[in-house]
Amino acid sequence: MSAPSGVLIGVSPLEPPAVTRKAVSDERLELLHVLIVDDDDAVRKACCTIAAGMGFAVMSADSATAARAILKHQKVDLILLDLKLPGGGGLGLLEQVKALHPDTSVVVMTAFASVASAVEAMRIGAGDYLTKPFALEELTTVLERASQQHQIDIESRKLREKLRTQKGQGGLIGQSPEMEKLYRILSKVAFSAHPVLILGESGTGKELVARSIHLNGPNASKPFVPVDCGSLVPTLIESELFGHVKGAFTGADRAKDGLLASAEGGTVFLDEIGELPLDLQAKLLRALQEKEVRPVGATQAKPISARVLAATNRDLATMVERGQFRKDLYFRLSVVNLRIPPLRDRRDDIAPLAMHFLARMNRENGTSHTFSDDALRVMSEFDWPGNVRELENAIERACALSSGPVLHMGDLPTQLQDFRLHRTPPQHGAEAEVQHDVTDGTGGNGIVSIAEMEKHAILGTIRQLNGDKLMAAKLLGIGKTTLYRKLKEYGLAEDVDGAAF
Repeated sequence: MSAPSGVLIGVSPLEPPAVTRKAVSDERLELLHVLIVDDDDAVRKACCTIAAGMGFAVMSADSATAARAILKHQKVDLILLDLKLPGGGGLGLLEQVKALHPDTSVVVMTAFASVASAVEAMRIGAGDYLTKPFALEELTTVLERASQQHQIDIESRKLREKLRTQKGQGGLIGQSPEMEKLYRILSKVAFSAHPVLILGESGTGKELVARSIHLNGPNASKPFVPVDCGSLVPTLIESELFGHVKGAFTGADRAKDGLLASAEGGTVFLDEIGELPLDLQAKLLRALQEKEVRPVGATQAKPISARVLAATNRDLATMVERGQFRKDLYFRLSVVNLRIPPLRDRRDDIAPLAMHFLARMNRENGTSHTFSDDALRVMSEFDWPGNVRELENAIERACALSSGPVLHMGDLPTQLQDFRLHRTPPQHGAEAEVQHDVTDGTGGNGIVSIAEMEKHAILGTIRQLNGDKLMAAKLLGIGKTTLYRKLKEYGLAEDVDGAAF
């Protein structure tokens, strides 16, 4: 017979209630080992019976000394710990557990209704607490909550390690302290459904982080729908986001689901959310709050089930102060703020990233390029204002322009060559040969003007690409208009060494 819901545990000796196993959807609870530590026999036995009835593997101890002996030889996932114990006391045992077994979750019990002792226990590392006497429902709720949190912690640690070690195919690369911090946050938010606001400069990889959150979460098999708010045509933004019915406007010859609805339980990534017009911000806020959208021209709303991630390289807080972004939408999107560090703040990751991009390009092109020591050193010291995207483009350019298997400084963009000239003294021997190659032999000591280096880089790139100016501009990291202007300055707007444009 089940114990009545009003029964209090910890008031007086009583028979352990016969508890029917609760319906638990997560079968992993069967694997959790629980240690009940209490010197009150009746309370300890009652808690053991309840925990066993919930599907836990249960052990018990009547003192801190007995508990320590069990912890030495037995795996324990969760401890239900009375704070008033013989043999050293509960707080002392809690400190030892968190020091020696940091992955073990602890729920403390106190018979003194002492807020101070509970707060101290939480400070040391307890995950939850119960005040004696407590009802049956309180104990089962706390045990379920603790076991679920323990499983989430295990999955978070696994994901954090995966993020730290995975390579290629969209994997995040880097083991700097800044990236370790990012992995810790990612490993937690991936398992939640909360909105996440991803902040970072252009080129830091905000969409890559959003995809990582989606692919490592419970809905990885569902769609990931990226939406570039800055590139949507202003007159069609509402239709793109929320959809429209047939005949809603000129040209709407058929109904169309909006991007928010098309994710169907997956993830919608709103990139450059700061570019969204104010009137659309209000409609987006309503859609997020009510979890439904009203397509353009429709009379009925349509439910949406997607998780929303947003990103921007702008300062949304300042935009809110200036009235350029809705404060309520800002708070709705920024339940969790995740800031991606710029590449200059994680220089230890530059070399691994460069090697990763080079290995990928070698695979794709069937080449076997490597970096010279000088090139890799300069890349690691450069600030990379365009961040990871600029680094990747620079390596792609170097691979396209290189005449041999080794990528030298002369193969890298002009800004890196200029940076090297201003950061290092003239070199001798092999270094001098590389420097001489960079300047095309225009100076005996390898030092030329920045303008001359720029001209050499532009003309050399165009020649090697057989006059393809658009590709040259892309690899050089400059606009097409800038390239034409430079060629006009050189008096070569129509032709360079016979290469037709």
